Amino acid sequence: MDKFRMIFQFLQSNQESFMNGICGIMALASAQMYSAFDFNCPCLPGYNAVYSAGILLVPPLVLFLLGLVMNNNVSMLAEEWKRPAGRRAKDPAVLRYMFCSMAQRALIAPVVWVAVTLLDGKCFLCAFCTAVPVTTLGNGSLVPSLPVPELARLLARVPCPEIYDGDWLLAREVAVRYLRCISQALGWSFVLLTTLLAFVVRSVRPCFTQAAFLKSKYWSHYIDIERKLFDETCTEHAKAFAKVCIQQFFKAMRHDLELGHTHGALTAATTAMSSTGSPSDGAGAGAEEEQEKLRGITDQGTMNRLLTSWHEYKPPLRLGQDAPLMGNGWAGPGPRPPRKEVATYFSKV
Repeated sequence: MDKFRMIFQFLQSNQESFMNGICGIMALASAQMYSAFDFNCPCLPGYNAVYSAGILLVPPLVLFLLGLVMNNNVSMLAEEWKRPAGRRAKDPAVLRYMFCSMAQRALIAPVVWVAVTLLDGKCFLCAFCTAVPVTTLGNGSLVPSLPVPELARLLARVPCPEIYDGDWLLAREVAVRYLRCISQALGWSFVLLTTLLAFVVRSVRPCFTQAAFLKSKYWSHYIDIERKLFDETCTEHAKAFAKVCIQQFFKAMRHDLELGHTHGALTAATTAMSSTGSPSDGAGAGAEEEQEKLRGITDQGTMNRLLTSWHEYKPPLRLGQDAPLMGNGWAGPGPRPPRKEVATYFSKV
């Protein structure tokens, strides 16, 4: 159990590295899923494009949503976005930074899926087989004599070698090579563009907006740490609250037993146990510690009001001051407290 606790604490302390590892695993899983996926083009006019678009777009969307769901900061972002302003206004720049950080990691697996799909070429072949230039690659003299629906039916069967019967019009291998060449060119272009975009976002953008970037990054980390500390404090209070409630329950039951509300034998046993020595003296320090952890919150209604107040009126980000900050995007209304100037003089002896 201790080993699992240590692993969990390590993952919490290295959450960014852990999420990067999860995104890498999801990217590898998406490539493996595509290699194991049995692509079956319907080879029917009007259905090929729909089927190919679904294969190209639906799995990346699912992988993107999974990447967001597996990120622990999604709930934190939603909570910070929907909470009332209270005494601490919301900074849109911090919210944008948090969302962009999550979206960048969640987009890795969808990008890998799209790149692998285009480089493989099957999806592109199925989608655009009816757009092959027959007059250039095949027997163009026969095209005018064919009705448009019949031509579309023949070309839609190009991805299916077992049912294709239009070699007299267009050699299947020629059409397959032509479309796969275009698909691979699009795939490598997509990889190049996404790599350049990632380089610009990760490396170049902070150089031009370094101050705003550092502010957004700092307050994003602050929100994360504040939430974790609040959860830890609530957990500690809940443990102390439950412990005191259980102790009071057992103390009340013991009092009832001593008053004779149960059988005489059980009362005699309780009296014998009490004659051996009262544990209250030894547990005095523990009781004081539990009372300190309770922090004066000793009933359900007060705790509910505290949680509601934390959600609606978070404290202003100004340590040691009752008045909130002003003019920095995190301030609430209220006058700025007067400044105290202190002059210090030094003399040479």
